[in-house]
Formats: sequence, structure tokens, C-alpha cells
Amino acid sequence: MIVKEKFKTGLEDIGKGNLIKNKSILRMFENIGAYHSDMIKFGANEIEDTKASWILMDWKIKVINRPKYGENLEVHTWCKDGGKMHTYRDFELYNEKGELCAIGTSKWVLVNIETGKLTKIEKDLMDKYTLEEKNVFNQKEMDKLKVPENYISNIIYKVNRKDIDINNHMHNLYYLDLAYEALPEDVYNKERPFNNIRISYKREIKLGDTVNCKYSKEGNKHIVVIMDKDEKKIHAIIELEK
Repeated sequence: MIVKEKFKTGLEDIGKGNLIKNKSILRMFENIGAYHSDMIKFGANEIEDTKASWILMDWKIKVINRPKYGENLEVHTWCKDGGKMHTYRDFELYNEKGELCAIGTSKWVLVNIETGKLTKIEKDLMDKYTLEEKNVFNQKEMDKLKVPENYISNIIYKVNRKDIDINNHMHNLYYLDLAYEALPEDVYNKERPFNNIRISYKREIKLGDTVNCKYSKEGNKHIVVIMDKDEKKIHAIIELEK
């Protein structure tokens, strides 16, 4: 089943040149995915009963035609089969002319909120989502992101209350904020907006954690690796490219 939802770009959604920000596109994608779960009674309001929560593991986004402030948009989403322990969700963003503006895919796992452990995704649950075979990137699996061998710069950040979501972790959209903060000034000012985004989540970040956001560049890709303060654990890898 393909789920469709209307959105409109507001002031909080736009950045450079009055164009929609990548974070706002991700937010729209995230919200319509949540609405799909609400429709089958497996959403945020049912977590206490289901004892389960969807956790995002990967994003891959490509912006084709970036909408401006005030535009009416429509987002489409659908679920795809992934296996016993993970599933995929794809997205399309259209403007009011019906033009395709962005595509995205994401990988999700199901976690038991009482044990914090991954749980098997049962077939009867996925049947309720009515799976589709369509792939926006014409590939089922996303490429794994590699950790750079060398870094150019870094920033240190301590996680605040405003960063935390309903799962008591840093909300997945804020990882992109950290990546932007870690970019060198000239990259941030001259190369935004990035039209190709990859985010791979490795380990949750919690309230009070101090993280080290390390920046590297490989070819045209700007890479930020978010580590713990001792650089022993990797929390996420973010790749940004024009």
C-alpha cells in the first residue's frame, strides 16, 4: 500500500535561498512513515501495548528538484520486505505541479522496549503494512558506509534534553544537525544544500553523552563520523554530497 500525505513548506522548513532544508525533507518522510504505522495501530500511541518500537538504522536521500517556501507538497511512502530482523521503507516527494522533487529509502529494525533488544519482525505484522516491490533507487540493499582513515577537523558536543526523543535517545534528525555543525565554515557556506545524503546509525546517543564529531573529505563526499568522547565507539556515519 502506498500512503500519501499533504505537507506545506513553512518558515521553519527553509534555509539558503528560501529552499527546503534536508532536515525538513527527512522530517516529512519520518512523519508519513509514522502515520502509516498509526493506520495499522502499531504507532507511537500503541507502544505501551505492543511493547515494540521501530528504530531507524539507515537513510539514503536524493534531492532532484528542491521546493521553495510556501509550496504545497505531497509525500508518498510504502514498506518493502527486508527479512526477519529488518525492513525497508521508501519515499517520494512531489511538488504541486506533480514533479518528483526527492526520493529516499530507509532501513528499520524492531526493538522490544522492555529489554532493549531486537525482535523478530513477524509476517502478519508486515502483511498489515501491505508491502510493495517498488524501489526508488532500483536496489534492495544500501551500500555500507566506511569509516575514513584520516580526519581534517572535529567538534565536541554534549547532548541536551532538547535532543532526546520518545525512545530516550538522540532523535535521528539531530544527527544531521551535528554533521552540519562539524563541517568547515567554507564547506557549510559554499556547498549547501547537499542533494545526496547517507546516514548510518550504529549506536544510540543518550542524554548527557559527550560526542566527538570528526570531519573528513573523500573526493566530493563530506564525511562526518560521530564517536564517543574517547573515540572507541562509533554512533553514526554521515555522508553529504552535491
